[in-house]
Amino acid sequence: MIQILTGTALLLVVLALFTLFSYKAPQGMKAMGALANAACASFLVEAFHDSLFGQQMGIEFLQSVGMANGSLGGVAAGILVPLALGVSPAYAVLVGLTVSGYGILPGFIAGYLISFVVKFLEKKVPAGLDLIVIILVAAPLARGIAMVMDPVIKSTLLQIGTVLIQAQETSPIIMGLILGGLITVVATAPLSSMALTSIIGLTGVPMGIGALAVFGSSFMNYVFFSKMKFGDKKDTISVAIEPLTQSDIISANPIPVYVTNFIGGAMSGIIVALLGVKVSTPGLATPIAGFAVSVAENGMTGLMAAGGCMVVSILGGFIGYAIFKNTKIKTAAEIRGTKTVEEVVA
Repeated sequence: MIQILTGTALLLVVLALFTLFSYKAPQGMKAMGALANAACASFLVEAFHDSLFGQQMGIEFLQSVGMANGSLGGVAAGILVPLALGVSPAYAVLVGLTVSGYGILPGFIAGYLISFVVKFLEKKVPAGLDLIVIILVAAPLARGIAMVMDPVIKSTLLQIGTVLIQAQETSPIIMGLILGGLITVVATAPLSSMALTSIIGLTGVPMGIGALAVFGSSFMNYVFFSKMKFGDKKDTISVAIEPLTQSDIISANPIPVYVTNFIGGAMSGIIVALLGVKVSTPGLATPIAGFAVSVAENGMTGLMAAGGCMVVSILGGFIGYAIFKNTKIKTAAEIRGTKTVEEVVA
């Protein structure tokens, strides 16, 4: 139990660091938005084409599509983050390619830090020589940062993963509560529930909990985002389809979103644990693919569990709104600078 509490505390620290980064780091919000885009371009494609169409339906070509995208999350982050921070496309691609072979978070960190190095060199180095200097300095530095951060990130994810695995040894209700709550929170965080469950190789009932709790969170987040008015209709639909698309909004409003997701995810997790829904493929903690595979592997039991998760998750969304309706929030317009607050209210 002590290890479970320690792992849960570590997860909360990591989530707090992402929120602090979003608020305090130079151009932190822009970088977080780029990370969300990178996750969608890699993990979301992998979830559909590899896990659903490939492994479940046996379509080898689509499986190869998913595997290709899923393996390049670090490259995607290494390119999109510098682009979001104003680095020229050629240098952004240069940075992204140098972190090939590393995960999305090492790529994100390298891309963010090297963006400032590249912009500094462009300013200080005479025109014509800047390309050579950036190739000689920025490229190896970017890979070095990714190489240093990779074991730290993997170790952190694995420690968090032990919470999910050790929870299996407790009662079904406690396991469902902890797994459902934590995986659903991770699904809304830049850590990515897909990446976490894939790295730790989660299968069986724990993966069933992750898959259907995250499925249920689609309905919960739709209700919660709509009631709280975090963004426009497009933002609300997007967070329901894939929370990572709105990671900048979520990181700017961590307590309301994470608490609400834990409530709904915990209730969903208990339902799945009691029904014993099993998923044999790790990495399916994503709404649509997770639902499809859960039902495909468990039949009517999986469908019943999914329905139960949907109902309690919607309830969780309303509970979250009741708790946080008077809380001051950061809207998409304020974060992204797309509209004034008055325009959004109007």
